[in-house]
Amino acid sequence: MSTATSTPAAQTARTSHWRRYLLIALAGLVVLAITRQVSGEQVLTNSGTARAMLALMLPIAMAGLGGLVCERAGVVNIGLEGMMILGTWGAGFAGYQWGPWAALVGALAGGVLGGLLHAVATVTFGVDHIVSGVAINLLASGAARFLSELSYAGVKGGGPTQSPAVKGGVPSFDVPVLASGPDLLGRLESTHVVLLSDVAGLLRGLLLDVNVFEIIGVLLFPLVAFVLWRTAFGLRLRSAGENPWAAESLGVPVLRMKYAAVISSGALAGMGGLFLVLFGGLYREGQTGGRGYIGLAAMIFGNWRPGGLFGGAALFGYADAIRLRSQDSLAVLALFLLAGVVVLALGAYWVWRGRRVAGAVFLGAGVALLLGYFGLDALPNEVTTITPYIVTLVVLVVSSQNLRPPKADGVVYRRGEDH
Repeated sequence: MSTATSTPAAQTARTSHWRRYLLIALAGLVVLAITRQVSGEQVLTNSGTARAMLALMLPIAMAGLGGLVCERAGVVNIGLEGMMILGTWGAGFAGYQWGPWAALVGALAGGVLGGLLHAVATVTFGVDHIVSGVAINLLASGAARFLSELSYAGVKGGGPTQSPAVKGGVPSFDVPVLASGPDLLGRLESTHVVLLSDVAGLLRGLLLDVNVFEIIGVLLFPLVAFVLWRTAFGLRLRSAGENPWAAESLGVPVLRMKYAAVISSGALAGMGGLFLVLFGGLYREGQTGGRGYIGLAAMIFGNWRPGGLFGGAALFGYADAIRLRSQDSLAVLALFLLAGVVVLALGAYWVWRGRRVAGAVFLGAGVALLLGYFGLDALPNEVTTITPYIVTLVVLVVSSQNLRPPKADGVVYRRGEDH
């Protein structure tokens, strides 16, 4: 198989994708700034919200990145939630005994174990990918409870549902000049000038209390993108998810590619569990809270690409951050205004493209959201609590209009079969 990993056409397509993501991000920032100004809810773009968003998005982003690597090789991974659970338990167990770096090793080990089980079931024995993933989720939940009762009984601070606190803290720092010292971004944020202060607030939040694990997590996105689209290994891995039989005929070790992808997927999901443990200071039963599934939704939103996935994870993290930092439901209600404008714009776009039914549905939904914003004084606590999950459903509906998954995603592959 040729080791050429890109052509001028492919490079042009990649540039087009990144330009599209940049334009979408800029448009979203402008709409968000206007929403903040109209609603008066400063929490929408202040540095505290951006800081919380980063902490909340990274577990989702890691799970989604694991799903992306796995599905690019043609293996559906519904078991990301279970792999995250194993990662959280491994991080909690190792972290309370030896500290945060040991927690990283424990998280990776737990995730790899889950990935290996999924690989053996789906790649070697040809078990249906969905069935295997669901089984791993159930098995991981039960195993974590059993191991907690075995390991933490009688341990101070531990118990059947949690580990003792992680030993030591994670060193962090504020980026000088911009977020500390002269704090230039802080000064701009305090001006409350439309767009200028919003950009400053969001950037400042990302530069506050930074730790090495967050830096590693963010850098994994360009690294995975480079490996998948700029290396011979990535080309072979993606070929296993597009047409494994053609790849096999060209000498690609398809089974090994799938194993590498699924095990890497587990390691990434486990690292998502690490962020949850470090954020909470210990392992706690139910800590993942369905973030593995939300990671899958972010991956679909991103159309199986790292840049789009990162944006989807940031969106879910942002919605959760607004929910947690809003002293009342008014900031969450302000998201109705933001969502209404975005959905109306999408509806107009679909009508312009000739898809009148989809456009009409979006226009109706946008009007309903705007009526909700202008007609409601507050939201019930129950609605505020499930805001991130509502965002998940809305994003899935929007993104389902134009998806292109790998062609052999979820297909059971057996070496030597003719297709």
